[in-house]
Amino acid sequence: MENIEILGLVAATLTTVAFVPQVYKTWKNKSVKDISLSMYTVLLMGLLLWIVYGFYINSLPIIAANIITATLSVLIVITKIEYK
Repeated sequence: MENIEILGLVAATLTTVAFVPQVYKTWKNKSVKDISLSMYTVLLMGLLLWIVYGFYINSLPIIAANIITATLSVLIVITKIEYK
């Protein structure tokens, strides 16, 4: 594995892990009043485009990070809709 690929995996891991506390806090507290549904909807659309792009250029860091982050974002959106 090339150094640049390792750098990409580290960056992908850090940006993806950044979403975990928000998902956990939202799920634990069942509180979504301060969550912006429009922000997460736009973010999710961007993440889906990143996934397509990652497959197009065959980049594991881009694909993996954005699939995981998209999944976390979907959980936030579902929670927002459910507990609105």
